[in-house]
Amino acid sequence: MAEPTVTGTAVTGTLAAETLAAGPVASVRGLTVSLTRNGVTSPVLRGVDLEIAPGEIVGLVGESGSGKSVLALALMGLLPAASRPVVDGEIRVAGTDVVHGSPAELRRLRRQNLGVIFQDPMTSLNPTMRVGRQITEVSRDEAEAVRLLTAVGVPEPVRRLRAFPHELSGGLRQRVMAAIALTGTPALVIADEPTTALDVTVQAQLLALLGELRDELGCAVLFITHDLAVAAQLTDRIAVLYQGRLAEVGPTGDVLHHAAHPYTAGLLGARLDLDTPRTGALRTLPAEAGDVAARLTGCAYHTRCPLVVERCATDQPPIERFRPHHLRACWRPAADVAPIVAAPPTPVHPAAAAKAALAAEPTGAPVVEIRGLHCRFTAKSGRGPKHVVHALRGVDLDVRAGEAVAVVGESGSGKSTLLRVIAGLTKPTDGTAVVRGGAQMVFQDAGSSLTPWLSVGSQLRERLRPLRLGKAQTAARITETLGLLGLPDAVLAARPAELSGGQRQRIGLARAVLVPPAVLLCDEPTSALDASLAATVLDLIRDLRARFGMAVVFVTHDLAVARLMGDRIAVIADGEVVETGATDTVLTAPAHERTRALLAAVPRLDHRPLDAVESA
Repeated sequence: MAEPTVTGTAVTGTLAAETLAAGPVASVRGLTVSLTRNGVTSPVLRGVDLEIAPGEIVGLVGESGSGKSVLALALMGLLPAASRPVVDGEIRVAGTDVVHGSPAELRRLRRQNLGVIFQDPMTSLNPTMRVGRQITEVSRDEAEAVRLLTAVGVPEPVRRLRAFPHELSGGLRQRVMAAIALTGTPALVIADEPTTALDVTVQAQLLALLGELRDELGCAVLFITHDLAVAAQLTDRIAVLYQGRLAEVGPTGDVLHHAAHPYTAGLLGARLDLDTPRTGALRTLPAEAGDVAARLTGCAYHTRCPLVVERCATDQPPIERFRPHHLRACWRPAADVAPIVAAPPTPVHPAAAAKAALAAEPTGAPVVEIRGLHCRFTAKSGRGPKHVVHALRGVDLDVRAGEAVAVVGESGSGKSTLLRVIAGLTKPTDGTAVVRGGAQMVFQDAGSSLTPWLSVGSQLRERLRPLRLGKAQTAARITETLGLLGLPDAVLAARPAELSGGQRQRIGLARAVLVPPAVLLCDEPTSALDASLAATVLDLIRDLRARFGMAVVFVTHDLAVARLMGDRIAVIADGEVVETGATDTVLTAPAHERTRALLAAVPRLDHRPLDAVESA
């Protein structure tokens, strides 16, 4: 555990919280956290005040880098020691002083009163330990472990105790994390982006599970997400965090339908839904302007804000109540904020404004032709016998030149296996997969798909090496491609870890289209990005498709993204393509029950009280 440096005493925050009869489960007052990276110390949280009542679910939203996960780590007393954290202010969780508490007190807090569900259960669970042992490390009782797995909806819980994490689907791994988090009936559960990599049906199940556990156990939940529609399904209140400062805090319905801060309005305007126009540019938040020092003075959002006035650059607005239970930090009247949600989009690239929809049913020859495709894998669960996993079952699919096909389905349905077969990374058991003209793949996690010890320039030059171009031609091709993606030549000297998530995803795109393939394969490339970054990347993929005439096979669990990116949609369930058709036809008149189930589970901004959340 990191031992933070305390530079001051607890201070009284500016946020006047409601008086709670039993007192808050978690109280954060005037919290400032600075971390050091590469020898540079930077503030990550700046004067955060927040309280969470017993049994309350609070959503914490904001873009990547806003400080959401650092706030979660601070509440747990687990700020990374390698970053030499400097903490000022007060944190109390279940009566424990987290800032000044001893290591023994913090261990007791985490064991008895805190539960955590992380974004990626595969990296949070120990890959060398069986599921049962990881639960009993906390519960110390196998019967209790079975009870917990049953409570979180894991089928065949006794058998799952013997499984290793890699033998479970993403949804099951997330439920195991939930079971571990609930050991000891914690007072507070911190869920850090727990639904990011889940399909809509499993996501709906997890959200319903959290609501049910709150009702049954009375625990409070801090639910961290970048998806406002997901927050709408579960939370009582939403706190909007921007560059370490709270921009807005209020009841979920008020924040979503009467946003009072320009940043909140920008997030709402940038999100995709099933009504987003399929042609033209997508809405994104304005790009950062000015240097870091400028953003540390005055309002944190002033360099991007469309409503900025002179005072915003010099004076930090306090977070103040302007409606019952609704607070904001902005110098402009709340009435000025509403038009931002409906503001017209600014094209990411000049060509995007003139982008035309490609034909829904291209007449060219197929560049991908799949017939009778089967993929079977042999797996072993714990000490039990080996069993066969049938990932794909007799799949037939054509993708024509210039066409975009969105592939959707639940976790474990076979979507990524299909993409890997097309890419030549997985050999089918039976059937054929013919690709004409070559395929390139853009992965979900751009960071892990780039070589960490090589510079960006080295990795892009390596892609061009088979063409035997001269130095000048290679440099010109790379500069031109980076320009199409809105990246400067300066990124060529950087290593992947030195770039933001959005920049790494663009580098992955650049590598894929340096030599334009006939087919661009996209495996959930925006699932871990916030709304504005996702819109930027999606617009770039659409622009590259139109520019180079590539076919696109786009795997996604987000039906709004599928609608935007696909001329046709192919729905996969249990390894079979159960429905294909023109995008609007599939989404407005679905013929198969699995398609209807996916549509029913899509989260929407209409706020539903927790007692209306139903188990899927």
